[in-house]
Amino acid sequence: MLRSVKEIFGYVLNAKDGEIGRCKDFLFDDEAWTIRYMVADTGRWLPGRRVLVSPIALGEPDWPSRRFPVRLTKNQIEEAPGLHEDAPVSRQYEMNWTRYYGWPYYWTGSALWATGDYPDELFLQKELAEAAAEEEKMNEADCHLRSVKEVTGYHIQATDTEIGHVEDFILDDRTWTLRYMVVDTRNWLPGRKVLVSPVWIDSLDWGEAKVFVDLDSNRIKSSPEYNPSTPVNREYEERLYDFYGRPRYWR
Repeated sequence: MLRSVKEIFGYVLNAKDGEIGRCKDFLFDDEAWTIRYMVADTGRWLPGRRVLVSPIALGEPDWPSRRFPVRLTKNQIEEAPGLHEDAPVSRQYEMNWTRYYGWPYYWTGSALWATGDYPDELFLQKELAEAAAEEEKMNEADCHLRSVKEVTGYHIQATDTEIGHVEDFILDDRTWTLRYMVVDTRNWLPGRKVLVSPVWIDSLDWGEAKVFVDLDSNRIKSSPEYNPSTPVNREYEERLYDFYGRPRYWR
């Protein structure tokens, strides 16, 4: 199902033996546009530490009560490799962190999550990708993780003019892929919101906080309007992709 990312902020995180905090942010891979970690606000439990929870360890959420089960104990989380709150998440850190939990590396293999399309498929695969030493070396240098909260607010540049800013993201809650950016066009079309797929992005300028899309402003102006109070369903997606004449991701 497709859901607003901002709506998930504040969800309570329940480990096997107690509450560990609330969802504070997400880190997504800017190549695959997939969320790799949930960032937890642990209050006074682990002060000064950045606590990451992989979708691999997340169970089926209770959406009405706004709670996420975490299939780990509090001790497992506390003993995981530490990361200072303001420190970047390097590939070396990810490798050490993944080894600690005994999961395969999500960035190896040809699928979205190593060998499959869904993160929970890796939870019981207690095998590391140590055999892929060469591939591991290639991936040590660069990490492509970005904060959802950081990118929210970035300006959207169409092929002919600026059209608004990123207000939210729409998440596929099974694959943890970011299917759409919610673009607020209030500085151009007051009160109107539209969806843009990351696939239609030409480039991102992290220094200028700007997203360049392969669409012109008139097309975006006429695209199907997004209503945050209405779930994004397949019927809406069909209309959106028909309008832009783009290939559908679900085929």
